[in-house]
Amino acid sequence: MLNEVERWLSTRSWSKTDRPLHRILAAKRAGGQSVSVVLPALNEEETVGDIVAVIRHDLMCQVPLVDEIVVVDSGSTDRTSEVAAAAGATVVHRDAILPRLPAVPGKGEVLWRSLLATRGDIVCFIDADLKEFSSDFVSGIVGPLLTDPGVDLVKGMYDRPLGGAAGQGGRVTELMARPLLNMHWPQLAGFVQPLGGEYAARRSLLEQLPFPVGYGVELGMLIDALHLVGLDALAQVDVGVRKHRHQDGQALGRMSAAIYRTAQLRLARGHLVRPSLTQFERGEDGFEPRTYSVDTEERPPMVEIAEYAARKVA
Repeated sequence: MLNEVERWLSTRSWSKTDRPLHRILAAKRAGGQSVSVVLPALNEEETVGDIVAVIRHDLMCQVPLVDEIVVVDSGSTDRTSEVAAAAGATVVHRDAILPRLPAVPGKGEVLWRSLLATRGDIVCFIDADLKEFSSDFVSGIVGPLLTDPGVDLVKGMYDRPLGGAAGQGGRVTELMARPLLNMHWPQLAGFVQPLGGEYAARRSLLEQLPFPVGYGVELGMLIDALHLVGLDALAQVDVGVRKHRHQDGQALGRMSAAIYRTAQLRLARGHLVRPSLTQFERGEDGFEPRTYSVDTEERPPMVEIAEYAARKVA
């Protein structure tokens, strides 16, 4: 590990207990900054309501830390939107944001569009499939941004149990993302959960970043933020344990391909043939190939979008 990363771990790696809530609130009042929480959601009716309710109760009704909770529904076929709205969130459909640009499938697409659907100076992203959710996830990762003007992006770090085994979740992180970062961006080797979906950043940073439309968004954002603001503007906070729905091996393979492609584009920005990934499933006549396209499209920095620029002037 680089000496720079060892130093970073001692100065930019914290616990949620390092900043008591009263200190975070005092910093928010003093700085006059607003906080938006965004949940990207697709068929998450079983969990999204509980997450919204906890954030609303703990961080809006009990204390005024969060100014808005926005659930961006990317085409759910269940009751995700209804459940989220009943719990107190503002629900916006992905396709209703920036309608002149047809939406493409993918988490990164939803996160990118959410910048137009929110107003907060600090935007906190929380995945909508979390179980046994605690509002510490929000206050923990937002805290450094409110108390330290030198921090621009904060990732959550946590244990990710899998089938009762501690630390066995995050398989794509360990098999794909961590080796890529250690080999090509060793300054980022200190991040415990580089692909984690719980993180917060200043709007002033997010609006300058390109957003890979698919699963590569977290890796791309971390790499691009490093180049834009430097390692010392990035941080991580231990928020405990993250429990969520795990995907099967083939879904993880497709996720890995998208993440590799995101890294590849950042290593060489030349013209490359749109890649695909072939996987195999056993059928009646033996193993049958299934070929999937790999997400390669990226949305430009939001500051380049006319509608966003017009909103900032208004």
